[in-house]
Amino acid sequence: MLNRIQVQRIRAIGLTVSDADRSQDFYTQALGFEPVSDITVETEDYSDLVGVAEATIRIVTLQLGDEVIELMQYLNIQGKPIPKDSQSNDLWFQHLAIAVSDMDRAYAHLRSFPIEPISVAPQTIPPDNKASAGVRAFKFKDCDRHPLELIWFPADKGQDKWHQQSDRLFLGIDHSAIAISNTENSLKFYRDLLGMQVEGGSFNQGKTQARLDNLPEEVEVQITALRPDRGGLGIELLDYIVPPNSHPMPSNWKSYDIANMQIELVVNNIEQAVEMLRQNGVEIVSSRVVKFTEKWYPYHQGCLVKDPDGHGMLLIVLSTQ
Repeated sequence: MLNRIQVQRIRAIGLTVSDADRSQDFYTQALGFEPVSDITVETEDYSDLVGVAEATIRIVTLQLGDEVIELMQYLNIQGKPIPKDSQSNDLWFQHLAIAVSDMDRAYAHLRSFPIEPISVAPQTIPPDNKASAGVRAFKFKDCDRHPLELIWFPADKGQDKWHQQSDRLFLGIDHSAIAISNTENSLKFYRDLLGMQVEGGSFNQGKTQARLDNLPEEVEVQITALRPDRGGLGIELLDYIVPPNSHPMPSNWKSYDIANMQIELVVNNIEQAVEMLRQNGVEIVSSRVVKFTEKWYPYHQGCLVKDPDGHGMLLIVLSTQ
C-alpha cells in the first residue's frame, strides 16, 4: 500500500478569465496585487495538462504578499460564463480570502471600483462563535464574477503574519474556500489522501452568515480549515447544511470555462501521487503526468485532478526541486 501523499504547500491559485488585461487591472488597482510575469503557452504539453486540445493560453501571474495567483485566458476558445444565479452554496463556489490590515479602509477603497457585492456590508462574527469570534469579512465578485472575500483577523485569530506591522492595506491570501457536499468525503481526499492538516473549523449560522453569503437567515454551514505540511496558504471546506447544496458542478465544464479555478499543490513524487489517487477513484483530468522542459516555466511536472465535488487540484513538482 502506498503512503499518503504529503502536500508541502500551495504554490498558486489559477483563475480562468475572459480578459486578462481587464482582470489584471482589477486585481492590481482594486486589491494591490503586483505583476510578476505575462506569458502565452500553446504547447502540446500544456494542452495535455489542462485536458483541452490545441489550447493557446495567456497566463498573467500576480503576487500579493507571499501569495500568487495566475489569470488564465484561453485565447482561442470561448468559455462559458459563471451562471448569473450563482450562490455560495453551489458546489462550483470557490473564493479567495484576502487578508486586510483595516477592514473599513479596505471596504471603502473597494467600493470605488465596479464590484458586485455578495455581502450586505462587512460582517463581524458574533462572540458566541468562539472559533471565529471577532473576524470581519466581506464577500464580493470580480469582473468575471469570481467570488472573493476581504477578511480581517482580531489579535487572537489568524496566522501570525497577518498581525505583523505593515503599512499595506491588502496583505495577502489566507485561504481559498470551496463549497463541498460532504465534509467526511472531502476530508478523505484532502486529509487522508493528500496529507493536509486540519487546522480548525467552526459552525456558522444565523443572520451574520446570511448577510455575509446573501442566503436565507436560517443558513447553517460547517467550515473545516486545512493547511499543507509547511503552512502558508490554506483551503477551507464549506459544507452548507441549510440551505443544502443548490447546484452540483456540471460534468461538462472544462478548464476554459470561467468558473474554473485550480489550486497548485506542491508534491515530491508526482507519479506516486497520481497512481495513489487513481487507485482511490479520483478523476484525473490530464492525459498524463506532464513534464515541462522550458526553463522559464515555474514547475517541472504537473497533473490536474478533481476533488470529490469537481474542484480542480493541480499537483506539481517545482523546477527547483
